[in-house]
Amino acid sequence: MIVCLQAGNVNTGACDDLRAACEAAHAHRAWVHVDGAFGLWAAANPATAPLLDGVELADSWACDGHKWLNVPYDSGFVFCARPDVHAEAIAYRAAYLAGAGELAGLGDLTLESSRRARGFAVWAALRELGRDGVAELVDRCCRLARRFAARLADGGAEIANDVVLNQVLVSFGDGTDELVRKVQEDGTCWLGGTTWRGRRYLRISVSNWSTTEADVDRSAAAILRLAQ
Repeated sequence: MIVCLQAGNVNTGACDDLRAACEAAHAHRAWVHVDGAFGLWAAANPATAPLLDGVELADSWACDGHKWLNVPYDSGFVFCARPDVHAEAIAYRAAYLAGAGELAGLGDLTLESSRRARGFAVWAALRELGRDGVAELVDRCCRLARRFAARLADGGAEIANDVVLNQVLVSFGDGTDELVRKVQEDGTCWLGGTTWRGRRYLRISVSNWSTTEADVDRSAAAILRLAQ
């Protein structure tokens, strides 16, 4: 049995109770995987780290770098507490690549035999930002998301989620997809639409390192103008 938990839902930013869920799943001998596509980075910021309480109990994590870390697309990570099990599931034994019965290298830990050096861009970004830089980036994006939600709510929008990270779900009633199209064509900002619990919403994800308060205010004003 595999139990997949979320650390930062891609629509709402919400996190499962990782500690309670890991303990319950392990009591039934399940493997626990945490989908932390962007939310795993919240652990770097003291203000949001409590949302990730218990993540260390999981058997594996997955996380993206192209979202919050702002590195090139498809820079992803997997962390596994049991590398022998990981390799057993992934490794291949082509004749000319076969090892001597032990792990031959990183090729035994990935589905891809050939790939570009994504790790270099990630390493460079982390070296530049450092621990404090990553924490500040996460904190600023979350703060800007709350500002976005407040500006839109003041203008009459419905905010469907508790803004715990950098995601905001917005509704003005009917015509959501038409409004998404208008926002994209307007060009002030870019956002997409999503379905959450059977309803369509504008989905705002604040993750770019260069976004400012002025950008948020200008974007919120454009959305309100187009909604009217």
